[in-house]
Amino acid sequence: MLIDTHAHLDSPKFDNDREEVIARALEAGIDTIVNIGFNRETIPTTMALAEKYPFIYAVVGWHPTDAIDMKLEEDLAWIERLCSHPKVVAIGEIGLDYYWDTSPKEIQHTVFREQIRLAKRLNKPIVIHNRDAHEDIVRLLKEEKAEEVGGIMHCFSGSWETARKCLDMNFYISFGGPVTFKNARVPKEVLERVPLDRLLLETDAPYLAPHPHRGKRNESAYVRLVAETAAEIKGISVDEMAHITSENGRRCLGITR
Repeated sequence: MLIDTHAHLDSPKFDNDREEVIARALEAGIDTIVNIGFNRETIPTTMALAEKYPFIYAVVGWHPTDAIDMKLEEDLAWIERLCSHPKVVAIGEIGLDYYWDTSPKEIQHTVFREQIRLAKRLNKPIVIHNRDAHEDIVRLLKEEKAEEVGGIMHCFSGSWETARKCLDMNFYISFGGPVTFKNARVPKEVLERVPLDRLLLETDAPYLAPHPHRGKRNESAYVRLVAETAAEIKGISVDEMAHITSENGRRCLGITR
């Protein structure tokens, strides 16, 4: 069985066939899906999915591209209340995004720091979004002592040097569709070096569909394609990869079912 550790199945892109998408994931052997609510609109829809399906869990937090819209004190209190829900397993996706020019860096930094501090108070792991911000991500994680809770480097796109620093801070490294692309030399090299017991798989559905669906809508069933590539790189069977990464995901997120 497999875990999709990062999906957005509440996205409007699934409004016409969400139940069929979830059914296909189950048929493909995905027995756990972690859905991410990352702003005022998607947190409630993520919670609704987690409450409807026993195998869907929720992560809630504030995305860096939406940081400028966050009412810091009010929304942090909201996230804190939601973290008492038994289906909420982490705070995220949080971090920094220097690609989309939607929120000033200073505001992103503040929102990121405050959510790390909240996670430490609640003893919840964190799920990290990092786009074109590797040095600052590592620096802020170190400054805030994020190793106390650890978590997931979502859809990792950095170098092995960055991955090593994140591993040293108690983070798991998660790979999605891009690692299956033929020109993905660096992600493949990094995956090869990440220890098996710190490796996770994801889709980020509906985004970043793996080969041969690149450019199309992604869905949780396709995490099996990521597992196949990861297994080939690691030189183990797909069943072994599925078992190892599923155990890793449950351990990291405290999922006991």
